[in-house]
Amino acid sequence: MPTFSQQGKAFERDTTYVPDRITNEPGRSQDARVGELDVPTWPVEPGRYRLVAARACPWANRSIIVRRLLGLEDVISMGLAGPVHDDRSWAFDLDPGGVDPVLGYERLEQAYLARDPDYSKGITVPAVVDVPSKAVVTSDFPSITHDLSFEWRDHHRPDAPNLWPDACREEMESVMDRVYTDINDGVYRCGFAGSQESYAEAYDRLWAAMDWLEERLSDRRYLMGDRITEADVRLFTTLARFDAVYHGHFKVNRNKLTEMPALWGYARDLYQTPGFGETIDFDQIKRHYYVVHEDINPTGIVPQGPDPAGWHSPHGRERM
Repeated sequence: MPTFSQQGKAFERDTTYVPDRITNEPGRSQDARVGELDVPTWPVEPGRYRLVAARACPWANRSIIVRRLLGLEDVISMGLAGPVHDDRSWAFDLDPGGVDPVLGYERLEQAYLARDPDYSKGITVPAVVDVPSKAVVTSDFPSITHDLSFEWRDHHRPDAPNLWPDACREEMESVMDRVYTDINDGVYRCGFAGSQESYAEAYDRLWAAMDWLEERLSDRRYLMGDRITEADVRLFTTLARFDAVYHGHFKVNRNKLTEMPALWGYARDLYQTPGFGETIDFDQIKRHYYVVHEDINPTGIVPQGPDPAGWHSPHGRERM
């Protein structure tokens, strides 16, 4: 759940997650730029872990896409929570009987409490659960996708993309930092702003970043050039929700994504790329935001539009 600062009632995301990592070498990342880790680590072991995600959540959607792009479906199983949750937890109400078939849980909360009976922080997705103990291993969403790329490399499909190319790593991390701050989290800072001033500041930052991306993507197919990277995954999950949710629900209504030629073409290009579009469920996305956020949408009415057919229209970016 969102928390708010005391000054200006600006949205502040609680980023205190279960921080453990799953690594190929105890205490150390295979990413040379990370090296030694100062958090507990668990061993890479095919079949041992279950990724718990939700198609409605943009942060969890990242992990679903990366797992699919890298071909890890048979290595790390996946459980999906339903789109509507309460203050307690995400629930497995999509499964028969409302129970995850591997963990035997009705709620993700149970995996957190198996890890720490006194756990009192947010129950968030994505989360990686240790199947033998049925306890959460990690809920640190940026590290989850990073480690799927680096630590599980021996189990990638042969033609899996390199989502973290070293040649553009420094620039990519700079791009991802701005995308996270001003766009991924920026839409939330607009939607959950507690004052006109904090909303206006977040709105201006968001649209400055959207205009920057529109220009950047006018002469390159993807954020880092001619191949898909983790930066594209991180941006895509926000763009996929932009017109369906953020434009109206979060009041980021300067214009729609469909009115930005480069960004709209780029978003469709990714959507039509195997591993991206099939992870998107617009009905679940809309139900999550419009039903769960009772303070923003007290009626709980879920809009019928927009028509998702446009996502399948030709984008023309393969010529780039």
